[in-house]
Amino acid sequence: MDKDARCLCNSGEIYGSCCGRFHVGYRELEAPVWPGTAVELMRSRFSAFAMMLPDYLLATWHPTTRPTELELDEAIVWRNLEIIRTESGGPFDQSGIVEFEAHYRILGQRESQHEVSNFVREDGRWYYLDAVE
Repeated sequence: MDKDARCLCNSGEIYGSCCGRFHVGYRELEAPVWPGTAVELMRSRFSAFAMMLPDYLLATWHPTTRPTELELDEAIVWRNLEIIRTESGGPFDQSGIVEFEAHYRILGQRESQHEVSNFVREDGRWYYLDAVE
């Protein structure tokens, strides 16, 4: 994706200064760049689904709930992310909740996924833990 294009996560920012910095920065060996809040992580994970980046998704999934592998469905075209609400999940919190609706198309049909997700922060880094709904 062009770093100057509008980010897929619907933040209103450009990709390079939004989710793109995490998609590239997490691989830095000396100073990896990780999202600083649960919402940033949620947005970057949505963009990773849209861009078919399973390695990033696995890297941001908590080790206790992470699958061993992740195969993304190429028929799903992720279109829009709507953050409905958050609880905690700030830079100094240890846990957070993000409720969202992710809109997508599959085989020409419009669909959406509603989820309440749990996030945890360990060693200064946020992880997706699991879904409540």
